[in-house]
Amino acid sequence: MSQIKLDLPSFFDKDTLLAPDLTELHDPWRYVDMHCHLDRMANAAEVAMRAQEHRIAILCTTVTPDDVASAQDVLAESGNVRIAAGLHPWWVTDDPEGTADAEQAAALAAASDCVGEIGLDFSPAHKHNARAQIAAFEQIVSACAAKPRRDRVISIHAVRAASDALDILEAHGLPDHATCIFHWFSGTSADLDRLRRLGCHISVNERMLATKRGREYARQMPLEQLHLETDAPPQLDVRPQREISPQSDASPQLSAPYPVDELEHSLSRTLEALARIRGVEQEELAARMAQTSSEVLGV
Repeated sequence: MSQIKLDLPSFFDKDTLLAPDLTELHDPWRYVDMHCHLDRMANAAEVAMRAQEHRIAILCTTVTPDDVASAQDVLAESGNVRIAAGLHPWWVTDDPEGTADAEQAAALAAASDCVGEIGLDFSPAHKHNARAQIAAFEQIVSACAAKPRRDRVISIHAVRAASDALDILEAHGLPDHATCIFHWFSGTSADLDRLRRLGCHISVNERMLATKRGREYARQMPLEQLHLETDAPPQLDVRPQREISPQSDASPQLSAPYPVDELEHSLSRTLEALARIRGVEQEELAARMAQTSSEVLGV
């Protein structure tokens, strides 16, 4: 993977294009998508523009360090989007290239207000490189802890690894000075209790709420620690390989556009299900969650 040389402090400063001036946006956000792989969509700029028209803000979670700069190029004019610096555990490798990726991801994360997607995945398909995943995750978390930033938000992937992820976050004191959000949380009930005690958050999507465990976790979570997400596009779930072709070192992109209104529809379906689960009015829940997520994300 190529190495991008960036002026890290200026690249991630809130006065740069990564965090555009939002003072002209007077209406509150209707929804905030707190975990979306927007840059993986062939029509990312169009989807972002339609989302802004419908008052939807988005945290764009990246999966490799190289993706950060390319996402910035595509989404620089999208005032409703925050771009997070990530290294998805599926893209962690136990080789010199993987070591370089982890180092670059840690440097980018330390200089960013938004970090993700990072984390651990010990499911059968990915546990073969658990040691490399732990090393990369801990390096990124340690870098963030060493360079605390006001209002940092971190989106975390933890599959069959919630306890390990919490161990690393707690060891570095990260929940004390960052909003750590476990996306699509699937750990044990004990993990959820610990997560809540540490002040971490979760983000939920409609696929999570399709499961009994997911619904119960969404019911139990304090509202101020609960967010909506889409985790779109779904194709990412079945394309963990890095390369588009044997000759390419680029991260895979979607070959087809994403439906421009699907983010809104997915968020609406998730919110509707969540309102039923929690026994509250949908409109009130929407307003409270949008306010909480907007404050966390700084939009």
